[in-house]
Amino acid sequence: MTQQQFADKIGVSRNTIATYETSVRIPIEAVLVSICREFGVNGEWLRTGKGEMYIDVTPDLKLSRWFGQVLREEENSFKKKFLLALSNFTEEEWSSLEKVAVLLFADAAQK
Repeated sequence: MTQQQFADKIGVSRNTIATYETSVRIPIEAVLVSICREFGVNGEWLRTGKGEMYIDVTPDLKLSRWFGQVLREEENSFKKKFLLALSNFTEEEWSSLEKVAVLLFADAAQK
């Protein structure tokens, strides 16, 4: 990952990341929180070096992060339009979709 990609993920400039790497500046608390959130880093480890580097990512946390990324996309992005369409499904439509997905996954597993 480049400095620019890292900076974009946590909402700071590339130059800011360079100053952290060279110890010219120390990240403020909001930046540390962003790093932990975006990369699943344990805050205690980041601040003190104690404990595990990464936190366990639950399925709910993984989904939450992904939804957050989708919400930051362009208004007419495919992902947003697709999720909006899914949000209008009835329970019967969800049941039908589940049946189709089970068939697709079973077929893919046989190949």
